[in-house]
Parts: sequence; structure tokens; C-alpha cells
Amino acid sequence: MAITTTFPDSRWLHMLAATAFLAASAPQAGLNAQGLEGPETVNKIIGSEVGQEETNTAVEAGKVTTAIDRTRENIGAVRKTSKLDKVDIVFLTDAARTEGGLPPAIESKVEQHQDDIAELRDEIEANALLFNAIDSRRVQTEDVLAVEFDDPGKVVIYAAAKPPG
Repeated sequence: MAITTTFPDSRWLHMLAATAFLAASAPQAGLNAQGLEGPETVNKIIGSEVGQEETNTAVEAGKVTTAIDRTRENIGAVRKTSKLDKVDIVFLTDAARTEGGLPPAIESKVEQHQDDIAELRDEIEANALLFNAIDSRRVQTEDVLAVEFDDPGKVVIYAAAKPPG
């Protein structure tokens, strides 16, 4: 009986060396990546004008409750949205958590449609255009109450939050 000794195949050694090289260079990869903080980068990703408006819930209550009632159908529109001319973010400043939260009429609608609103928020997070639009104004998805597709190419996002600044 002959005993044979096998040596590692040279391809394995090359693969091991390449893996070690990539692992060693990985920390530098983050330094070369372009950040999402710059307005130029955000505008390229969004590709739409992002406007904002501050108001209170008394002024917009009718529009907000109608948009909340339409959340189920707007989820599909959010899912399909890949290009818009304009994204308007309406800050309902008196409904921010720091101001005591939602007024009873809107809170009741949110509770009634809470599963749909949770799904809407997930769809916004999954949509690069809409997520980057709200993120550019420092709106957290948990503050989004509803969306309304007013005109073709335009969406209004209602948020219970105060604008940054």
C-alpha cells in the first residue's frame, strides 16, 4: 500500500491570498464611498423638487383624514412610484410628539388604519425616491401619517413633525 501526500491545489492558495487582500482593504472602502449628506447627491437620487410647508392640523385636518382613509390605495401608488416632478412634505407642527401628539380626530383615523399606515411606511422606506425625499428634510418614517397623489407627478406627504432647524 502506497501512501500519497497531497498538497493544496494552487488555486486554493490564490483564493486565500485574494480573500486576505480584500479583507485587509475593506476598511478603506468606506472612506471612498460617496455620502448621502450632500444636496447634490440627494437631488440626483430623488430627481424631483422637494418642497416643504409648515401648518397645523386644524388647517389641514380634512385633507389629512381623507388621505388616511385612502391609505390602502395609496400603498400601491407608492410601490409603483419611481419618478415624480415634485414631492411636498407638509409638517403638521402641532401634531409632533414634542407638542403633545395628534389631535383626537386624526389620532382616531390613525388607529383605525394603523395596519395600512404601517405598511405605507414600509413602502416609503423601500422606495428610494420617497425615502430620500423625507430623509432630506429629516422626517422619520414613523412620523408619516399619509400620502396623497394630487396631480400626476406630484405627491404630498403629511408628517406629524417639526421641520429641521
